[in-house]
Amino acid sequence: MSTNEQVLIIGGGVAGLSLALRLADAVPVCMLAKGPLTEGSSLYAQGGVAAVLGDQDSVESHVTDTLVAGAGLCDPEAVRFTVEHSRGAIQWLIDQGVAFTRLTEPGGNGPFDDYHLTREGGHAQRRIIHSADSTGRAITTTLEDKVRRHPNITLHDYHIAIDLITTARLGHGPDRCLGAYALDRRSGRVQVFRGRAVVLATGGIGKVYLYTSNPDVATGDGIAMAWRAGCRVGNMEFIQFHPTCLFHPKAKTFLISEALRGEGGLLRLPSGERFMQAYDERLELAPRDVVARAIDSEMKRLGLGCVYLDISHLSAEFIHEHFPSIAARCLELGIDITREPIPVVPAAHYLCGGVVTDLGGRTDLPGLYAVGEAAYTGLHGANRLASNSLLECLVMAQAAATDILAGPARQAVAVVIPPWDESQVTDSDEEVVVAHNWDELRRAMWDYVGIVRTDKRLARALRRVQLLAREIDEYYANFRVSNDLIELRNLVLIGELIVRSAQQRRESRGLHYSLDCPRLEETQPPRPTLLSPPRAD
Repeated sequence: MSTNEQVLIIGGGVAGLSLALRLADAVPVCMLAKGPLTEGSSLYAQGGVAAVLGDQDSVESHVTDTLVAGAGLCDPEAVRFTVEHSRGAIQWLIDQGVAFTRLTEPGGNGPFDDYHLTREGGHAQRRIIHSADSTGRAITTTLEDKVRRHPNITLHDYHIAIDLITTARLGHGPDRCLGAYALDRRSGRVQVFRGRAVVLATGGIGKVYLYTSNPDVATGDGIAMAWRAGCRVGNMEFIQFHPTCLFHPKAKTFLISEALRGEGGLLRLPSGERFMQAYDERLELAPRDVVARAIDSEMKRLGLGCVYLDISHLSAEFIHEHFPSIAARCLELGIDITREPIPVVPAAHYLCGGVVTDLGGRTDLPGLYAVGEAAYTGLHGANRLASNSLLECLVMAQAAATDILAGPARQAVAVVIPPWDESQVTDSDEEVVVAHNWDELRRAMWDYVGIVRTDKRLARALRRVQLLAREIDEYYANFRVSNDLIELRNLVLIGELIVRSAQQRRESRGLHYSLDCPRLEETQPPRPTLLSPPRAD
């Protein structure tokens, strides 16, 4: 097999896995994953997949709900395209063997009538198909098994991509993506991976913040690589924060479900005093963004490390019946939620922006595609509707597969790609620099570019991020690459893109809330924030 013929997929979540399976019967596929194949946000998705499946639902209803949630910034064409393909995406998953939760009694004669559909915030209908409370795990493990058994898919786990390889960087033209350099984390060697098409399925950016629900691999690698290769990014200021993540050093990514508040959980300060009455008449049942801003405000006002979510006034029997997983995990960490409150903080959860793509997954660079959370299609606008994220992964993976298979079978130009050059670098004797800069970046982003923003905070953040970027670039130029250095280099770029995008939006819309511009800008139609990388001289 010539590597010129294969498709290179970077990332192993739902977007990457489903794309690989849709391609592999026709073309060879090579997959890179920076850790275990499926380690990523998809694996931990608790909710489900939004799709128009029931007789009472309609494409128009799902489209409307998505547009409302997106606060005027959704691309209507992207929304309709995604929703219209939702039923087919779910049927494909069922055909792959994904075991969605079924009704105890048969529901009817329709193809999806036997499946249990739930309803989540912002949806007018029950349209969330799920597998208990671990839908992401059910989908990824099913697809992973099929990917590992497919003879036309080659897997390289524990490989982290460093940079994309383009004809322009090699002194050829016209510009096109040819592949990527990637570090084998086990051997320490940098390898060349070619592909007739390269797909970024690298997920989100949560680790740029001090607190996040995302796993450790969510460091914005694909977005950063695409920017360095000349691609635009869009709507990077819109980051969804989950209001209640468990605050504990041994529980970096454990979410405390919003259902806990729905069943009577109360938010309290360390003194035991409640505070939601100062922010919204719906108290703890206010929308996710309102609750997250209220918690953030109290933490900043009082200099707190966390607030507390208390459900101990309910019976122990009720708590164990309704929240067995949360109760068990907290007890492992020494917190008995039947007797004491749970320490919680808001956490960066989902990026609504990313690499600009069309509805075929194509980026600005020929031969390069982006799918899933790394991509900006326009579907989510200024705020993501619940359970539309996994749907986007599936639909856009199918669209990208269709576009790739319709393209030429080989690279138009046979270009010799040089090996990675380590002749001018040495092993680092100052790894503490990486660790220190990592901590400084995440804390600066949390303090200054978090849930509530001001012009002054954003200016402070930009100065600090740009200073860190200069230090990291110098370090990167002099020492051999490591996993932590690659991730830090990407994260500091992601931080700058978020800050610059936030500075450009002179209003509060969706997930971007500014104390200096608290109202919607109504003098002109709302537009996405698009940033273009500087042209190389």
